[in-house]
Parts: sequence; C-alpha cells; structure tokens
Amino acid sequence: MRKVLVVGSYVVDLMSRTPHMPSPGETVLGGPFQMGPGGKGGNQAVAAARLGYQVTMLTKVGHDTFGDEAFTNFKNEKIDASYVSRHPEEATGTALIAVDEQSENMIIVAPGACGKITKEDVLQARKAFEEADIILTQLETSQEAVETTIELAHELGKPLVLNPAPFQPVSTDLLKKVTYITPNETEARLLTGIHVVDEDTARQAAKVLIEMGVDHVVITLGKAGCFLFDGTDEGVLIPSIKVDVADTTGAGDAFNGALASFVADGYRLKEAAIRANAAAALAVTKWGTAPAMPYNHELKAFLGEG
Repeated sequence: MRKVLVVGSYVVDLMSRTPHMPSPGETVLGGPFQMGPGGKGGNQAVAAARLGYQVTMLTKVGHDTFGDEAFTNFKNEKIDASYVSRHPEEATGTALIAVDEQSENMIIVAPGACGKITKEDVLQARKAFEEADIILTQLETSQEAVETTIELAHELGKPLVLNPAPFQPVSTDLLKKVTYITPNETEARLLTGIHVVDEDTARQAAKVLIEMGVDHVVITLGKAGCFLFDGTDEGVLIPSIKVDVADTTGAGDAFNGALASFVADGYRLKEAAIRANAAAALAVTKWGTAPAMPYNHELKAFLGEG
C-alpha cells in the first residue's frame, strides 16, 4: 500500500447555509449549521485515506475539546496521527464557512495551533518522510513548517505536491524543489502575475511556473476542470465532470488528496488528474468538507469501474 504523508493544517469547520453573503454590517438568517473536521491538510489526508492509501498526518492541535475530536477523527479515518502534537497554549484552529444558495462559499480560517508548527516538529518526523511515497503540503500552516517540509522532501529525494493555498508568497528557491504545484486561478495569478481566465492564460501561467523551477504544474480551473503542464508540450486541459452541486467547499482538497495518492500509486499525471477530477466532483455533491470526501468504492462506481 502506497504511503502518503500530509503536512498541514487541521481546523474545525463551523459551517452554515445563507440565502446570500452578508454585506458589511448586515446580519443574515441562515442555517442549517454543521460542525466537523476540516482544514486543508486534514481534508486532504481524509481524501487520500478514504481512497485506500496509508496516510500519516503531521499537524498541531490544542489542549481542548476540538483537539480531542481531532484524534478521534484521525482514528476513525485510519490516519496515522503519530506526528500530531498539542500546542500548550494555542487553541485548535477553526474555519468559519458560509455557503450561499448558489453553493459558493466564503471562508475565514483562524489557524490556531496548526499555525505554530515548527521546524523541529517537521524534522522530528524524518522517519515518516523517509517512508513516504509522496509528501503533500499546503500554505495553511506556518511558513517555517512549509519551508522545512519542502527542504526535507528535496533532501530525501521524495516527490512533493504543494497546494499553494491559502496564498502566501513562496520563494523561487523553494519552488525549484517542488515536484508538483496545484494552484487555482487566483493563486496562479498571485504566483505569476498572469490573470488566468481560460486555457491559453493557464498555459501562460504554467510556463512561468516551470521557468521558476517547478517540475509539473496542475492549475485547477473550477467548473472548467484543470490544466496540466510540464514544459515538454503545450499541456492538456482535463474537463470537469458535471454533477448536481451541493457544496463546493471541499472540492480542491478532494482533488489534491486524490492527485497525490494516484501519482504515488504510479498513475501518469494525466490519468491521476482525471481520477482526481472525479473525486472532486463526488465531493461537491455532498455537504461539508472532510465528511464529503469520497470512498474508493464510490469513485470506482462513478468511473464505471465496478
């Protein structure tokens, strides 16, 4: 069984429906309310685990009820939490999520403990890095944690997927050590200065990222799908799969967790992206983030594989 190491955030999602996004100073009556496990790292770890891969999570939570629930969640999802630690002072992170009637969302993340992951926390997990077939990380933790993760993966010759979300500046020196980068349109623009609105502009942005030193670029384009580029040809657009959308909040995390897993499993990037697109499509048909991640049997049925 292929091993996926996720270094990233864990927060508790506090979600509610709203008829429309409130204007400044406006109070809107919404509902229903839902609370559950989340965070980009936590969601991506669940996505990989439910697809049948052996997942180890490195994150930090607080000495609080939400922290207790984090360990319960990892156990239930069969995720190795050996490198999940507790911060002595910071609370477990939270995300405030509003989803409107068009299934669009607005999110405010208070990272809390997972924003305090240190260089030492990452280096103490060297064995997990050595045993992993791929490392997956995001920008929802401390910059120190991200930099150390990329440096250690590079030192050990391990492929690494960087999901540059939520956006923070990433140095060119670090990008040269990234195997796969998976920005959305906004993150691609902030990384390259190119406004990504279609396949052509996605190609332009991807070329810039390749010139910065990244090996493979996967730009997620929402309803349009995703664009793959490695500098050897003109790239390829993988269309999205049309489904009845309930909540788009966890789509990117489902995609990233699946993409990293399938790449680690030996799938070529195009095939891995097709399967990751399908995982994301399934996720948006359900309400929530981590709870919406599809299981392997659901994905196979969706793809007509029995």
